[in-house]
Amino acid sequence: MTALDGLHIADFSRILAGPMATMLLGDLGAEVVKIERPGGGDDTRSWGPPYAADGSATYFKSVNRNKRSVVLDLATQTGRWRAQDLAVESGIVVENFRPGVMDRLGLGYDELVQRRPDLIYCSISAFGSGDGAHLPGYDLIVQAVGGLMSITGPTDREPQKVGVAVVDVITGLFAALGIVSAVRHRERTGEGQRIEVDLLSCALAALSNQASGYTAGGVVPQRMGNQHPSIAPYETLPTGDGELAVAVGNDKQFRAMCEVLDAPGLAEDSRFASNTERVAHRDALRTELVTRLAGDHAAKWAQRLNDAGVPAGPVNDIAGAFEYAQLLGLEPIVDIDGTQLTRNPLRMARTPVHYVLPPPRLEV
Repeated sequence: MTALDGLHIADFSRILAGPMATMLLGDLGAEVVKIERPGGGDDTRSWGPPYAADGSATYFKSVNRNKRSVVLDLATQTGRWRAQDLAVESGIVVENFRPGVMDRLGLGYDELVQRRPDLIYCSISAFGSGDGAHLPGYDLIVQAVGGLMSITGPTDREPQKVGVAVVDVITGLFAALGIVSAVRHRERTGEGQRIEVDLLSCALAALSNQASGYTAGGVVPQRMGNQHPSIAPYETLPTGDGELAVAVGNDKQFRAMCEVLDAPGLAEDSRFASNTERVAHRDALRTELVTRLAGDHAAKWAQRLNDAGVPAGPVNDIAGAFEYAQLLGLEPIVDIDGTQLTRNPLRMARTPVHYVLPPPRLEV
């Protein structure tokens, strides 16, 4: 048995945020029907390279397992009628068209709820259904206007985006949580509801401590490369063969790091004796650490530091990251009918995640 057995979802979403949400729910047992346009289907079906061995785009595969695909032409009355029936029968709708499009198609919440009063209807947009409804938005644009790029990258370079469409991913997580919460409410009361989630609000929420530095402290954070505004050393440092990430969260860990580096005097230096002082003298501290780390490889330093209770690790590429997770017994890859994908990170003792369907081919 899975956690969401018996749930049915009509998924009108495409690209990443919506498909991420519905895939997670499918992993937990919900039956997901993905509605796609004739001819090309979800835009990400053509987003390549890279491609899998079967010629399909790996981007599409990343967020569309555990779904069935149904091709409907929403430009036709017949297609819209069938889509309406599917949405009402399912009882949960997820869509990420620009606000107003689903209403014009006769698939909006207000119309469907007349036929299914307990309908749960999740709308995902870039900038909400109010004054920003007319604005188109992709993850890059939201990272830009949402402040994330302003705190990402080296201080002497242009603002940088994160290397994955992280706002879309976060939005998908928020959407999935909202849907599960709405299901719980429906089970208790019989009431459905409309859920709205937008990328910009999710980006701001995900700024966490950087956001509260502004909202509660009036501080506008700036780019610091890989350094942390409140902790030092908390950054990447060059070694004899590559970069080493260290995250020293307290004075005890710093003293342990100094012992590993055979430099106990650093912990007694008044400039570095407390975290507050280390933050104030971070450049001088970095110089001291880099000099000592040059004598060996990143992986060896990481092992010694970890053995001493200091969080550290080499900067891996993607292949190295999967190899590291495999080494730790985390089994990061699942095989679904010959398609290898990243495992859902949830481990649930009573209602485990399941992998039933590979990403669907487009039926034409």
